[in-house]
Amino acid sequence: MALHKFASFSSLHYSAFTTTHYHRVFSINCCTTSSTSSSSSSSSPSSSSPFTEKHSIERFQRDQWLYTNTATNNKPIVSSNLGSIREDDIALQLPELKKLLQVLREKRESEGKCSSEGKCVLGNVFLVGTGPGDPELLTLKAVRVIKGADLLLYDRLVSNDVLDLVAPHARLLYVGKTAGYHSRTQEEIHELLLSFAEAGATVVRLKGGDPLVFGRGGEEMDFLQQQGIQVKVIPGITAASGIAAELGIPLTHRGIANSVRFLTGHSRKGGTDPLFVAENAADPDSTLVVYMGLSTLPSLAQKLMCHGLSPETPAAAIERGTTPQQRTVFAKLKELSENITSAGLVSPTLIIIGKVVELSPFWPMSTKEESCLMQA
Repeated sequence: MALHKFASFSSLHYSAFTTTHYHRVFSINCCTTSSTSSSSSSSSPSSSSPFTEKHSIERFQRDQWLYTNTATNNKPIVSSNLGSIREDDIALQLPELKKLLQVLREKRESEGKCSSEGKCVLGNVFLVGTGPGDPELLTLKAVRVIKGADLLLYDRLVSNDVLDLVAPHARLLYVGKTAGYHSRTQEEIHELLLSFAEAGATVVRLKGGDPLVFGRGGEEMDFLQQQGIQVKVIPGITAASGIAAELGIPLTHRGIANSVRFLTGHSRKGGTDPLFVAENAADPDSTLVVYMGLSTLPSLAQKLMCHGLSPETPAAAIERGTTPQQRTVFAKLKELSENITSAGLVSPTLIIIGKVVELSPFWPMSTKEESCLMQA
């Protein structure tokens, strides 16, 4: 697909090197179910979090190329409306993307990587997992690949601290998605990856967590490989592992949980409703981890209990895990949805259900304490 067929393109920007270390100090507020709301209602998503939709929009605006022309007297083109930003700047962004492609092709030609017929050596695409949020959880290989990229396409759940690792010469392109808002369709993302790889660029696709765990990395890998593009996957620490470790929850434990199951709370249109798997997931000797499950949790919890999972099963919901904005609700399964609502947790929130949750040092110890809200 030619570049002119894209509906719009998010902006690109240069980024400098900085290093930020995360230090989390937890405050714990344990309470009965009836008092959870009053204890946590004042807690709202921090605007400094790289994971909230509000900050995602602000980051999109910040990351724009500041286009200038004589009509604006060399002032940046800025709009307060996200949709207007994309539509107003498309005519300017598209030539810049084409210009970048041309620069990359000329660079390959000067390096002798193109034939007389104009065919250049194809570039590589790296699908890089950035972990659950804390940049210090990046692998050494991920850091090396990020620093060596020409172009990076990044998702909403990739923190600014990770983006700060990008080399000054590289370009960043936001392709994030949230419920009800997709900055790029999956097909557009595929074509962007292909176009720049065909120009010989080293392209990095940055994804939160692990690219092959609910990250659609398999779809992108399959598409590119069918086009003859070499794809390499750099695994990341998936949210289940990183967040569970942060809270001291062993996903498996001898004599308590002999298996772990990852479940998505979303279903693709026309696909199987994730709630249909509740019967198989209601295993008291297994740990259930639900990604993107806030909206479907009430129904899922009810179905799990109907299929035999005890209402007293320990559970936890973790918002923005491993970041300075982490907030956690501990509760029994029967009360988890109510306590999440009272605490006002928002996406992204990971849910862990199983007896192993009770092994966390943060689990409420008193029998009078039915729930616990923990904030970083």
